Amino acid sequence: MLINLTNHPVSQWSDKQRNEALRMFGEITDIPFPRIFPEAGTGEIVYVVDEYVEKILKLGMQNTSITVHIMGEHTFCYNLIRKLLAKGIPCVASTSQRMVEETASHEKMVRFDFVRFREYV
Repeated sequence: MLINLTNHPVSQWSDKQRNEALRMFGEITDIPFPRIFPEAGTGEIVYVVDEYVEKILKLGMQNTSITVHIMGEHTFCYNLIRKLLAKGIPCVASTSQRMVEETASHEKMVRFDFVRFREYV
């Protein structure tokens, strides 16, 4: 099972990304990414990380194999990934091709095309 812990629920993914996740992981479950305030201190980050470790471990008890797709606020992700890897839970990021087009009015339109999942090591 792939646990999607990002600000982008599976319902917003491209068919290519969703199909690749289903092929690789069999099932996808969303866990909403927490709101991390810029004023939050290290202690607050650690507290939220510990909450999310517990949520993920509970889901893991119901499944034989879990991987966490995690992308978002850097200090939260770093600490959560570190703790999950220490518990033997693989974590992945999604990679994409950034496509930028400039309009006639000089505005930039950015589109991200999914390429693959890459493991955090």
